[in-house]
Amino acid sequence: MQNPNQFYKTQSEKHKAESKRIYKQMGLLSTLRLLVFGLTAFGVYMLFQKWQIAIVIAAVGSAIFLFLLSRYTDLKAQRALHKRLAIINEDELKIAAGNFHARPDGKMFQNPKHYYSLDIDLFGRGSFFQFINRTTIKEGTKSLVSCLLANDISNIEARQHAIKELAEESEWRQYYSGVAQGVEVEYSVESIITWLKDYKPFLSSTIYWFTIAFSVASLAILVLGITEVIPIEYVGYWLLLGLAITGRFLKKINTVAQNTERTKDTFRQYALLLNQIEQKEFQSDLLKQKQEKIQSEGLKASQIFSKFSKALDALDNRNNFISAIFGNGYLLWDIRQTYHVEQWISHYADKVEDWFDVVTFFDAYNTLGNYAFNHQDFTYPEIISESITINAKDLGHPLLHPEKRIDSDLELQEEQFFIVTGANMAGKSTFLRTVALHIVMANVGLPVCAKESKYKPIKLITSMRTTDSLTDDSSYFFSELTRLKFIVDTIAEDKNYFVILDEILKGTNSTDKAIGSRKFVEKLVKQNATGIIATHDLSLTEIEAELEAVKNYYFDAEIKNDELFFDYKLKKGVCQNMNASFLLKKMEIV
Repeated sequence: MQNPNQFYKTQSEKHKAESKRIYKQMGLLSTLRLLVFGLTAFGVYMLFQKWQIAIVIAAVGSAIFLFLLSRYTDLKAQRALHKRLAIINEDELKIAAGNFHARPDGKMFQNPKHYYSLDIDLFGRGSFFQFINRTTIKEGTKSLVSCLLANDISNIEARQHAIKELAEESEWRQYYSGVAQGVEVEYSVESIITWLKDYKPFLSSTIYWFTIAFSVASLAILVLGITEVIPIEYVGYWLLLGLAITGRFLKKINTVAQNTERTKDTFRQYALLLNQIEQKEFQSDLLKQKQEKIQSEGLKASQIFSKFSKALDALDNRNNFISAIFGNGYLLWDIRQTYHVEQWISHYADKVEDWFDVVTFFDAYNTLGNYAFNHQDFTYPEIISESITINAKDLGHPLLHPEKRIDSDLELQEEQFFIVTGANMAGKSTFLRTVALHIVMANVGLPVCAKESKYKPIKLITSMRTTDSLTDDSSYFFSELTRLKFIVDTIAEDKNYFVILDEILKGTNSTDKAIGSRKFVEKLVKQNATGIIATHDLSLTEIEAELEAVKNYYFDAEIKNDELFFDYKLKKGVCQNMNASFLLKKMEIV
C-alpha cells in the first residue's frame, strides 16, 4: 500500500485541479446559456408575426437552454464532490499531524454502566473514537459505536479480512464518503423505517386505472375544445371536476406528502451509496455477504431506491402552483403519484431496513479500513486457541506519537492476574488503557499497536473511573462497590472476561483499602479471572507468594540529581521507588 500522507497529498492536489477544470467548463456553459436565451428571445421577437415559426424557435431554444442547464447542474454537482474529496484528504493530513481535537468526540456514547466505555478513553476529547471516526451519516456513526462497544469475540478473522480489503481501497472509501456528504439528511432512518412499516395504503388499483382513463378523457376534451367541436367552457368545467375528485383524497395525500418530504433526501443519499456498493467487487466473505443483502427480485437496491425517489419527486411537483392546479385538474396527478408511492411501500417496506443496514455497515467499516490504511506499521493479532490470552511484542498506546511512545512486551496467560505497582506518572494507567484498547481493537478486527500479537479472544470489563452520582443519590464509594459487584457477578456467569482495575476502593481509609483490595483480588483469582490491577499499595503484591496465578510487575521511577526520570517500561517485580513526597517538595507545595 501507499504511504498514507503521500497518498493524501496527491489526492488533494488531484481533486483541487479537477475542481478548477470543471469550474472553467461551468463558466463556458453559463455563457452559452445566456447566448441561447438571447438568440431565442431575439428570434421570437423578430418573427412574432409568423407565430408558427416563433413557436418552433421558442421550443428549440428552450430545449437547448434546458440541456445546457442540466449539463451545468451535473458539472456543479461534480465540482462539489471534488471539493469535498479535497477537504477529506486535507483533513487526513491534519489528523496525522495530531490536529483532531475539534472533531466530534462521541462523549454522548459514554455509559458508566457499560463494561468499559467510560474507563479507557474510548470516547470524549482526545479519545480513540475522536481520532478514528470518519463516518458520514448518523446511522453509520451509531454502527461504528456499536462495533467499539460490542465486546464481540466471534468471527474476528472475518472482520480482519474485511478491514484489510477496505484498507486497500482508499479511493473507493473516500468517494463513498464524498458522495454521502453531498446530501443533507435531516430525519433519522429509524423514523423512516417506522413510518414505512406502519403505513396503511388507502388507494386501490381501480382508482389508479380511473386516473389513467380520466387523463385520456382530459386530453380528448382539450383537443375537442381547442378545435371548437365542443364549447371551450367544457375544458374549464372538466378542470373543476378533476380538482373536486383530487380534493376528496386531499387530506390523506397531504399526510403522505409530508412524510415523503422527510424521506426524500435520505432515499436519494442511500440510493447513491447503494450504487457505490453494488458496483464494487469484493473478495472478503463478510463484505460479499453484505453486498448480497441488497439484491431483490433480480433488481439492485439502488435501482429500487431510485425508482422510489422518482415517485417522491413526482409527488413533490404538487408544490408548484401551476402543476398543482392543471396536473390535478386534468391528470389527477397527486392521486396517481401517491398510488405509486403506496405500491412501492407495499412491495419493499420490509426490505428497506436491511438495505439501510448495509449502507451504515459500510460507512462504519470504511472508518475501520481508513484506520488500518493510516497505520500500516500496526499488526493484526494472530487469533489463537492456546492458554495464552495476550502475547504482544512492543505493545504501545495507539494514540501516542511513535516518537514519544514507549512500548513494552506483554505475555499474560489465561486465568493469570497481574498486580502492577509504580510511582506516580510512571505509566501504570496508560499501560492499563493500552491493554484495554488492544482487546477492544482486536475484537473489532483492527490492527493493534504492536510489532507482533498472539491473542485468544476475550471480552473486556473494567473499573477505572468510578464517579459519584447526585442524581442517583449514591456516594463515590457506593458507586465503586456497585461497579465491583457488577464485575464479580459478570464473571460468575461467564469467566471469559479480561478484568482491568485501577486503584480500587479509593473511597475508604488506607488500612481498609488494603484489606478490601486483597480480598477482592483473591475473589477474582478464585473465580479463575484473567486481568490486571494497578495499585500504589505494595502490601497487595504479597499475594504473589500465596497464589500461583498472581504475578507482580511494575513501572519504575528514578531520582537523579534532584530530577525525576521515567523509562515507562513494564518490568517484572515490585516497585521500590515512590515519588509523591518528592513531587510535593519539587513543586513547592510543601
